[in-house]
Parts: sequence; C-alpha cells; structure tokens
Amino acid sequence: MQNIWQQITGNNILVAAFWGWVSAQVIKTILYVIVNKEFVLERLVGDGGMPSSHSATVMSLVTVTAYDCGFGSPEFAIAFIFAIIVMHDAMGVRRETGKQAVAINNMMEYLDELGKQPPEVQLKELVGHTPFQVMMGAILGVVVGLICVNVIL
Repeated sequence: MQNIWQQITGNNILVAAFWGWVSAQVIKTILYVIVNKEFVLERLVGDGGMPSSHSATVMSLVTVTAYDCGFGSPEFAIAFIFAIIVMHDAMGVRRETGKQAVAINNMMEYLDELGKQPPEVQLKELVGHTPFQVMMGAILGVVVGLICVNVIL
C-alpha cells in the first residue's frame, strides 16, 4: 500500500493537477468572501464561480504533461483533448444547467407566493462557468503547472 501512495504522490502530472484544483478553489473562496461579505464552506469544494477549478485542473495537467512527455507525445494529445472537452462542457452544458436551475427555483418561489405548495427542492444554481471564468481558470492552471515544473517537481 505504501508503494502505491509513493507512486501517486510521485506522479508529477497528478500532483500538478491537484494543485491546480486546490489553488482555484482557494481563490474562488476568497473572491466569494470579498464579493458577498460572507464565508461559505461549500465554495472550497463547490462547482461554478471564479476562476474555474475545472479549467485550472486540466490546464495544470496539460502543462506538466507537455513538460514531462513532450508536445508530440500521445499523453499530451490525450490531456489536451480532455482539457478542451472539460472546458467546453463547463461553459456549455453545465452553465445552461445553472440557468435552468435559476428559472426553476424562481418558479418555485412564485408558486409559494401564490399559496401553492411547491416541492421542497432548491436546485443548485452555481454549476457552470462563463467563458471569462474558464479562461482565468485555464491561465491559472498553466501558471500552477509552470510553478510545479520549476519549483515543486
């Protein structure tokens, strides 16, 4: 078991992706506190918000994969295509899901105001990202990847 843990913690690509995610989540939480004047623990692990932790994670992965394996490697190609899919999904399907959740939650509040008994459901609204949030997460991920390559790894 110890050998497996050493292999995991010694995997430069995995370690960089982890730090990409952590850095985005911490920044997202700090920005949330500054804007909303309240600390919400869920922001440390939650989806949505600025910057995109999905983008930061996959771009850290891409950056260190390029360094470790080279731009011409199959590993880089896989990481790069994976990153494009993840970032596109964060701006597309997941963002639209958040918009739909806002609309449904508003309808539930309206039903409640009319005296109707809506279901006790509050949909999560913050699940996707704007293109700017994705871009900032991607930039953060590249920076974290470069720091990992030059400092940590």
